Amino acid sequence: MRVFLIGISCVGKTTIGISLAERLGYQFFDLDVEIERFFGTSIERLQNQFFTMHSFRSEAAEALVHILNRPDSRDCVIALPPSGLMGGYLRAVKKAGGVTIVLNDKPENILERITFYDIDSRPIEKKLSAEEKRLYLREIKKDITYFRKTYERATLQIDISGLDADGAAQKIKETVEEIRKQAVGWEKSEQSAAMDG
Repeated sequence: MRVFLIGISCVGKTTIGISLAERLGYQFFDLDVEIERFFGTSIERLQNQFFTMHSFRSEAAEALVHILNRPDSRDCVIALPPSGLMGGYLRAVKKAGGVTIVLNDKPENILERITFYDIDSRPIEKKLSAEEKRLYLREIKKDITYFRKTYERATLQIDISGLDADGAAQKIKETVEEIRKQAVGWEKSEQSAAMDG
């Protein structure tokens, strides 16, 4: 089963995804890292080559398709970017099938995890002033509002407020296992009905 994690920047998709993949015994892919590997350049430099984010997503989705065509991606966890349920990404996810899970957290918690990178995706140490924190918190809230409608496309949304990465991964694992049990039960009933008919 493929598990796609979606959420706004710094919600914890990568950290939680790694922990979730270990718990499930699955391969983990961070799509941002895979896009940079596939195209041989940083996300920001690649984005700068496109006039719109839609055209960037269409091109970047090629890296996702590449992952999904790999044999080791049959059972995997993939951390998607915030726009992971839009454009080319959405088309690839729908075609591949799997469970799409949006990670939701309080804006204040996301602000605590905010990370900055240079144009070549190298982390930058940055101490935020009180005013900068206020501005970034406002931007996080805007992102949550902006993506809210898009995230309704997901299989489910999980609130990770108050959980560390391992706690969130365990909560998601339990949900994924329940979905998997239901899918197996549905397949068995379908097979049984086909044999009876």
